[in-house]
Amino acid sequence: MKKLVLLLLLVASFSVKGQTSLYENPEFDKVAQNHKAIAIMPFETVVSLRKKQMKKMTTEDLKRLEKQEGKSIQIAMYSWFLKRKKRGKLKTIEVQDPKKTTALLKKKDITQDNMSDYTPEELAQILGVDAIISGNYKTSKPMSEGASVALGLLVGFWGSTNSATVNMSVHNAEDGVLLWNYNKKVKGSIGSSPEDLINKLMRKASRRLSYTKKK
Repeated sequence: MKKLVLLLLLVASFSVKGQTSLYENPEFDKVAQNHKAIAIMPFETVVSLRKKQMKKMTTEDLKRLEKQEGKSIQIAMYSWFLKRKKRGKLKTIEVQDPKKTTALLKKKDITQDNMSDYTPEELAQILGVDAIISGNYKTSKPMSEGASVALGLLVGFWGSTNSATVNMSVHNAEDGVLLWNYNKKVKGSIGSSPEDLINKLMRKASRRLSYTKKK
């Protein structure tokens, strides 16, 4: 019986909660025709823990946790694009490996701490891409495996239901114009992961994303 309950929780790992907001620039399709490469930035992340949980964590611990979550979402998004490319559902663009993105930014002393000080055009120029995907992510419980295990051991956070709100954008490198924005709130449970989150978010949104639209 317990196995059956767990299975059902895994299947229903994420469910829609709240409104979905999707914006598409009328010129996105036209502009994207000239794009050859895009890069995905680490997401700005806020993990909202309860006071009781924070008693066993320092501010530095929480910051490290949030940075790890932001990187996990970045990698999950990269993986999502690679899968679409393998299936022939991604137009002729290259998606920059997050490792290369991190290395190029590091050479300019740009980190997750000061990334917001730079404009989309500046970041795109440094990375040598035609557009960047960036966003922010708020959750009540981390979903990356390492962070979840660490938090579970530290504050006994196993099996808690979590909610997450993701706001992601695509900015054009040439002029920094917003081409696409997607905001959605989901609810997760046991078995949730960054990959689950991105798959759920992009299931419908990808139909309005120029890089993955059907012809």
